[in-house]
Amino acid sequence: MTRAVYDRIARLYDLLDLPFEHGRYRPLRKHLFAGARGRVLDAGCGTGRNFAYYPSGADVIGIDLSPAMLARAVKRRARLGLSVPLLEMDVCRTSFSDETFDFAVASFLFCVLPNERQPEALAEIKRVLKPGGEIRMLEYTWSTDPVRRAVQKLWEPWVARVYSAGFDRETDRFTREAGFRDVEETLLYADIIKLIRARK
Repeated sequence: MTRAVYDRIARLYDLLDLPFEHGRYRPLRKHLFAGARGRVLDAGCGTGRNFAYYPSGADVIGIDLSPAMLARAVKRRARLGLSVPLLEMDVCRTSFSDETFDFAVASFLFCVLPNERQPEALAEIKRVLKPGGEIRMLEYTWSTDPVRRAVQKLWEPWVARVYSAGFDRETDRFTREAGFRDVEETLLYADIIKLIRARK
């Protein structure tokens, strides 16, 4: 289902997301990679919006379930002159060996994954992280402000239909249940976008 959604919208994805990328996301992406080093997994790399923020000297690999999204990422990679490997892969079932990565990031991946798939995705990321490795996730959440929450309610059907995403994901809870430690949540944009950090 999710692959079909993103294969369908890949051609228009960057255009659809442009106001949010410029108005919200760009200043937040740097938080994903601050201090990242060694081997880094960009899980759900999409069209490559994180590419410009990859840390110098790190060995980054991007994965995504949608070949159409990856095709867009390949074009962005060429424009930026990068050599990052891009692989078609399900975050719930990767082909990486145990303890491959020092660091993993996911930008708005888990708000696309339904709650029932989140435990297996987090378990898989934990498997491929080295002991002490860190995961960072940018995610949407419901606002506690009545006006802002009402706006989110208006957007919710569009977000679900176009992106197969939602504001109701319980990623922080599943991260703890997966056995990650030092789980921290920091609000980065109003009270609707947060950064979740945790260690294996």
